[in-house]
Amino acid sequence: MADIDIGLGKTARRAYGFDELAIVPSRRTRDPEDVDISWQIDAFRLDLPVLSAPTDGVTSPTTAIEMGRLGGLGVLNLEGVWTRYEDPEPVLARIADAPDDKVTAVLQDAYREPVREGLILERVAELRAGGGITAGAVSPQRADKLIATIQKAGLDLLVIQGTVVSAEHVSRTAEPLNLKTFIRHLDLPVIVGGCASYQAALHLMRTGAAGVLVGVGAGQASTARAVLGIGVPMATALADARAARMRHLDETGVYCHVIADGGMQSTADVAKAIVCGADAVMLGTALAAATEAPGRNNHWGMTAAHPTLPRSVRVRVEPQGTLAEVLTGPTTQPDGRLNLFGALRKTMALCGYQTLKEFQKAAVCVAPRAVEPRPLPSASPR
Repeated sequence: MADIDIGLGKTARRAYGFDELAIVPSRRTRDPEDVDISWQIDAFRLDLPVLSAPTDGVTSPTTAIEMGRLGGLGVLNLEGVWTRYEDPEPVLARIADAPDDKVTAVLQDAYREPVREGLILERVAELRAGGGITAGAVSPQRADKLIATIQKAGLDLLVIQGTVVSAEHVSRTAEPLNLKTFIRHLDLPVIVGGCASYQAALHLMRTGAAGVLVGVGAGQASTARAVLGIGVPMATALADARAARMRHLDETGVYCHVIADGGMQSTADVAKAIVCGADAVMLGTALAAATEAPGRNNHWGMTAAHPTLPRSVRVRVEPQGTLAEVLTGPTTQPDGRLNLFGALRKTMALCGYQTLKEFQKAAVCVAPRAVEPRPLPSASPR
């Protein structure tokens, strides 16, 4: 792809978002009942290719357990309100009820309470008692400090997540986390991210991670692009990570999973994420619309509570239905916000693909942005 001159001394690359692409049907169609949308990461097989975003407005121990029951993977934030407070419900209510111009200060105050390692043990035990896979997330800054507690808790899968996570962090003031050494000394699979380029994804894969999160500044609650000026449209970021995965596979024989994180607001976006190269998707705002969501239909990222440079906002989401209805339906709404994975199955069937790996080979075209359907004109009296 040719670079675009934006001036005599700088070129830029054209990048694409989901709303600029359409999936091209193949020469065959298929019965939706014959479509398999399951996937496997490390030793864990999941019926739905979805992880819940490890944010306090989306994932509680209860909703994480329900996610597992429905076939997905619930990821609990091990640095969130669930590990800072014995009873976080009053805190969540205060955040949900705060006016827009005061909510950042409320969030900063709520997250001043320190993380309690005893609560990490309790929350992971609660997840395990629910009978599913136990998954939790930490930031790169606290991973080394909390890992002994995480291992003691017996977590099944660890997510190391930040706005941007690199395999090569440089610091003159502190000893940085060596991801490669850290991950290879663990006896549990690790998903790490975010990243948004070929080189960054490849370097994260070379750490030994089981999966990488792809997405920087793409989520609805993120203000990284507005505040920091960084980000890559999701379709291009995923296509680049897909190329990195192929090179890593050629080099090592090891398949590293690509997980799309952010920028998916409808059933069509989920399908396009898979076609662009994702093995699964991590959803935040879409799941915050569930009636069971702990944030009372509000969604915010951990960076919203940063004490000096907040980079996330609280997003109010219209309630759509139960978590089951959001993921697998049924739905009576035509806007693509419910039955996300029933729609994925239907898209794969219409395009003739049976598995997610096959669907990743589907062709796409650059297409005009979809236009919202106009309401029918009301009948005028004669």
